[in-house]
Amino acid sequence: QVQLVESGGGLVETGGSLRVSCVASGRTDAMAWFRQAPGKEREFVAVFRWRDGRPYYADSVKGRFTVSRNSAKTTLDLQMNSLKPEDTAVYFCAAGMGLITSTLTTGAAYAYWGQGTQVTVSS
Repeated sequence: QVQLVESGGGLVETGGSLRVSCVASGRTDAMAWFRQAPGKEREFVAVFRWRDGRPYYADSVKGRFTVSRNSAKTTLDLQMNSLKPEDTAVYFCAAGMGLITSTLTTGAAYAYWGQGTQVTVSS
């Protein structure tokens, strides 16, 4: 069983930046960020599958958000720049084992989840 603990987030004005971090208690094959806004379904934000050596991003955040990992592959940070009100959501860290490419953006494919951290962007 892998536990995920998120930190960071908070309140920022439009155009500002925030960073959220996720620490895993053990090794996994991939770590990802998802988000869920009030009244909306959970959506994929970014993923880093270690064997790929590079992250993948949702189109809605590409060019504004960046993920980075530590060498032990047990942390995944999400740096969010040029934030917009529509980025307001609870951000969840997820991790999994044996994910195939077609499932990387699917929340159901991830076995482990953090408790979530609130990000609010004021207009």
